[in-house]
Amino acid sequence: MNIPVVAFVGRPNVGKSALFNRIIGHNEAIVSEEPGTTRDRHFAMAEWAGRKFWLVDTGGLTEDSNLPMDIEIRRQVGQAIEEADLLLFVLDAKVGVHPSDARIADLLRTSGKPWLVVANKVDDPNETDYYEFYRLGAGEPQPVSATNGKNSGDLLDAIVKKIPEFTDDEESTALRVAVIGRPNVGKSSFVNRLLGEERLVVSEVAGTTRDAIDTPFTYHGRDIIFVDTAGLRRQARVDDGIEFYSSLRSRRAIDRADICILLIDAVEGLHNQDLKIANLAWETGRAVIMIVNKWDLKEKDDKTAAKFQKECIEKAPFLGFIPFIFTSALTGQRVTKVLDLILHVDEERHKRISTSQVNDALQELLARRQPPQAAGIEIKLNYATQVETAPPTIAIFGNNPDILQEHYVRYLHNGFREFWGFTGNPLRIVLRRKSGTSKE
Repeated sequence: MNIPVVAFVGRPNVGKSALFNRIIGHNEAIVSEEPGTTRDRHFAMAEWAGRKFWLVDTGGLTEDSNLPMDIEIRRQVGQAIEEADLLLFVLDAKVGVHPSDARIADLLRTSGKPWLVVANKVDDPNETDYYEFYRLGAGEPQPVSATNGKNSGDLLDAIVKKIPEFTDDEESTALRVAVIGRPNVGKSSFVNRLLGEERLVVSEVAGTTRDAIDTPFTYHGRDIIFVDTAGLRRQARVDDGIEFYSSLRSRRAIDRADICILLIDAVEGLHNQDLKIANLAWETGRAVIMIVNKWDLKEKDDKTAAKFQKECIEKAPFLGFIPFIFTSALTGQRVTKVLDLILHVDEERHKRISTSQVNDALQELLARRQPPQAAGIEIKLNYATQVETAPPTIAIFGNNPDILQEHYVRYLHNGFREFWGFTGNPLRIVLRRKSGTSKE
């Protein structure tokens, strides 16, 4: 499912960043009374009425300024308009319609994108000054106050009515595989080698791939869609409009994927940013395969691969559940083995264990080690069952699940993996109170 993008547009100092923070519920964007504070873009996931969407904050639009920063902001706002599914035109209700606002409204009309007029700084619900925004011709203005949050719920209702309702399309049965990683680790070369043809542009210049590119492929009768993504850099380094939206599209590609192939550079090793990307996919519930590319350039012996993998797992234990393949997109070494591994990881993703098997495993784990008691309160774990696949999820029922210690949950998690593997997939453990029991 593709998650819509909603972008703020407006002059400086109309409160876009404050409204952005209000909607997402925390201070992601810097708020200041000084015009032009928002220079880099900020984006965050928002959810309302069961609908998720990406929210993008942009810099304030100024006219007729030849300052490099203002020129850059205008370029980036143009990119925001191009990328967005819905635009929020934020105006200052205390100032009224500024001459620049009419020109911004013309820009939005020309884009052909749906948009809403948002009248910010309407701190008193009885105020009517914002009515003059009707003349912009975008329908009823949405009065809000980023300062006190008034009418923010009404704005969110209006947003979810306007954003497209993405449903599974005709490719919904295809397995979506996103190829992710830092810039210039060889993602496009890897996909070209995997598909056996030059479908993607390859360059030594970092950042050549700016869009998430869908490439269909069939292997052993299974339809697979490979998504080659732009590299994800540290947020502090995403200071260019193109890079910003490349990063956003990469995150959206992860959201849409079933499996994420994380490419890392064998020579450079595992970076902290690689870990952040892996963790992002893992926490989102996606299966992950680790591809160590450029293995032909690595000085090695017969123990180098095992040592490399061990060092990675020491940095992040969850990598111990992820398969590693050491490849070279340049020479083709082991690249085709990735296809079989993708199908195997997908099988593991949809593996369903019977309730009787899960309960037998739980009883065996309990026999090995009983849950620790808390302050004299007895903890009983009665039964367990698998409640979901993709990612696999096991629910454990007991009398006091809320006080079960985290280290014991990890013990159960690792125990279930000993029985069934779920290779390459996050395994979620859900603790629930047994029906008819009360907290003791």
